[in-house]
Amino acid sequence: MKKKILMRCLFGAPVGLAISYAITIAVSLIVNDGHYYAIEPGLISDFGTEMNAVLIQAVCSLLYGAACGGASAIWEMENWSLLKMTVVHLVVCSVAIFTIAYFMRWMPHNLTGVFLYFGIFFGIYLFIWIVQFWRMKKRIEQMNDKVRQRTTL
Repeated sequence: MKKKILMRCLFGAPVGLAISYAITIAVSLIVNDGHYYAIEPGLISDFGTEMNAVLIQAVCSLLYGAACGGASAIWEMENWSLLKMTVVHLVVCSVAIFTIAYFMRWMPHNLTGVFLYFGIFFGIYLFIWIVQFWRMKKRIEQMNDKVRQRTTL
């Protein structure tokens, strides 16, 4: 299991970096003033230079992706209930992602920002969980149909 988690982390890290980069492009396109917004401007003062801030954001994006990738192995714990897998996965992802989002100034540093962040995070998480649940349920129904077909023959 440790090897599987490590492999998922190694796969997730570049995915996190790619998503982070895509978000900076999307933000720059939304602002639409001809400039590329690679980072939150406050990071420059936090880390001294724009280059330092970009490098730190890249590392944090790799960690973000690695955390999400590694956490995906939780869904393969066959001896855990769906509730336990969901709670553990939610806690691992929300702690890792919130820590990085707060550190990287991807959210306002006030109580409203924290509530808004978690509201959006839980909304997205719930949507993805429901989609995955229905996909899993459909696969189980298909397997059960195949078993029924074989037992009636």
